[in-house]
Amino acid sequence: MGKSPDQEWLLVFYSVPSHPVSIRMKIWRKLAKTGAVQLKGAVYVLPASEEHQEFLQWLIGEVKSVGGDGAFVRTPAIETMDNGDIRELFLQQIGKEYRGLEKNLEVLERKVSSVRKGTKLPSSRDLNSQAARIAGEFHDIGKRDFFASSQGIEIRKRIEQVESALKGLGNSPAAERTAVASKRPEQYRGRTWITRKKPFVDRMASAWLIRRFIDPAAVFRFIDEKDLSRIGPAAAAFDMKGSEFTHQGELCTFETLIKAFGVRDKAVIKIAEIVHDLDLKDDKYGNAEAAGVEEILSGIRKTAKDDNDALERGMSVFEMLYRSRT
Repeated sequence: MGKSPDQEWLLVFYSVPSHPVSIRMKIWRKLAKTGAVQLKGAVYVLPASEEHQEFLQWLIGEVKSVGGDGAFVRTPAIETMDNGDIRELFLQQIGKEYRGLEKNLEVLERKVSSVRKGTKLPSSRDLNSQAARIAGEFHDIGKRDFFASSQGIEIRKRIEQVESALKGLGNSPAAERTAVASKRPEQYRGRTWITRKKPFVDRMASAWLIRRFIDPAAVFRFIDEKDLSRIGPAAAAFDMKGSEFTHQGELCTFETLIKAFGVRDKAVIKIAEIVHDLDLKDDKYGNAEAAGVEEILSGIRKTAKDDNDALERGMSVFEMLYRSRT
């Protein structure tokens, strides 16, 4: 295929002391997690990017800190190999990872198929948890699928089909099952959004959703729940008992808002799984990211100077989660 004008590579060379072996394994695991392909011995290659270049800078620094040596170079070509050959090495490597994931996906597909035929198998919670784990693993592998392999595209379709089938079996998110009155964003722009003091997961996520999809200039205010009846028509309350937008049936407030305003963004639906599990604590989706998100939000809650600071910082976390999925 020859040299591609817009493709460059990062070649990294390093050596570390032979003992302890754990040092060599640690460096190898970091390269593997990043998706680097081994060309020969301790020579690895990555597609050139700012992110990969920064990673290699830190890696070489770590190698030197343990008595080793190393360097990396950016190059548009590697002698004796054309860019097609190098891409094929990456596709072969990522293919091995996808094949491991496919085994678990095939097991889940058989279980879902059996349930559809009326066979008793794991509960809906178990099936949803397994689907969430597989989707999470796929997302992780996808970060290393630099050249959008056909295998990855096919597995994504199969995962989406499983998720769709689970919804058809009645295992859909509560937002699909609970009746919520439809609203239009323009009806709520310019209002002050009211909620309870001491915001945490559901209110932080809901505030982010409001500002991201409903009212970009939304202003938030905090009151005691007993004062809800005193708010005027220019305000909209959420996540408070008796408020317009709050828990409904099995829905948390975030899911209620998604349903009410017809948000269909797939990244938002995935975030809703995290918010639901943390707020309702029913482990319905078994989302592997939930615990980490909760720790970050707990840290914000403990260090924020006031409720507004906590809310804004919490909203920034959900914005980063959203950006990572789009």
